[in-house]
Amino acid sequence: MKEKRCGWCLSTPLYQSYHDEEWGRPVTDDQTLFEFLLLEGAQAGLSWITVLNKRENYRRLFDDFKVEKIARYTPKRVEKLLQEPGIIRNRLKVESAVKNARATLTLREAGSSLKDFLWQFTNGWVLINRPNSLKQVPASTPVSDAMSKALKKAGFSFVGSTIMYAHMQATGMVNDHLQTCPAHQRCADEAKAMGLV
Repeated sequence: MKEKRCGWCLSTPLYQSYHDEEWGRPVTDDQTLFEFLLLEGAQAGLSWITVLNKRENYRRLFDDFKVEKIARYTPKRVEKLLQEPGIIRNRLKVESAVKNARATLTLREAGSSLKDFLWQFTNGWVLINRPNSLKQVPASTPVSDAMSKALKKAGFSFVGSTIMYAHMQATGMVNDHLQTCPAHQRCADEAKAMGLV
């Protein structure tokens, strides 16, 4: 079987680099999980490459995704962010970043972490799928449905099931690289090395 990258990432070098180096690799630190949560919410209704192209602006303008800082953003800071052409200037999405940072801190205060909260839905394991084509990769699953429902109950927004499944794929909670893609085995090996399979 000839190895080839997943077809969705072939349009730009940035997309290929993201696919090869990040997408599907297991993430277990809270700050990176929050980064993807913020970016996946920003992406809603848009293409992921749009967000990737703006990612460095998000890092700069959202204090490198530090939850404690974002949770303290004032309405004045939100208004300032909405004037920035380097991000997606959607009020609900920007306000959601602040809301989700505060909800993350509430989880911590209750004795949980974002990692523990999110990974509980896979029982702490990477779900390894073996798709042969992009048509076999779902947009959502019962696991992402449950995760979405729990996040909403915990005070998060822009966390619908489709967004959360994309988050699971990006952060390696699920390995949805095509079987023909060399990254499929790399991600599976990394998950094994981390004790997540």
